[in-house]
Amino acid sequence: MTESAQLTQADPEGRYDVFHTDCAARDVVDHVTSRWGVWVLIALRSNSLRFYELRDSIQGISEKMLAQTLRSLVQDGLVWREVEPTTPPQVTYGLTDFGLDIGEPLKELFDRITRRLPPRSE
Repeated sequence: MTESAQLTQADPEGRYDVFHTDCAARDVVDHVTSRWGVWVLIALRSNSLRFYELRDSIQGISEKMLAQTLRSLVQDGLVWREVEPTTPPQVTYGLTDFGLDIGEPLKELFDRITRRLPPRSE
């Protein structure tokens, strides 16, 4: 059995060894759990958004960081990207089935956190 550095597997069942620095699954975990990756997945969980709508929905993210984060999530297969041939081009992003699958536990985590926090004082 030949194994490349990118596809080092932890067991014969085909699971990846995410603790290995060259594991492809580790890169996806890093992108999902990055400072902005989580927020992009949460923002896209209910509907697709154009780039600027997505930027406006995530307070504090710069256009540069949003573009980098989206590029990584598209490359990982979590987010799809559609470019409409208009002037200027309109780019829309949404979650793939994989992204929806990954986003569901994140939503549950956020729901648990907000239920456990003390009530906001306004």
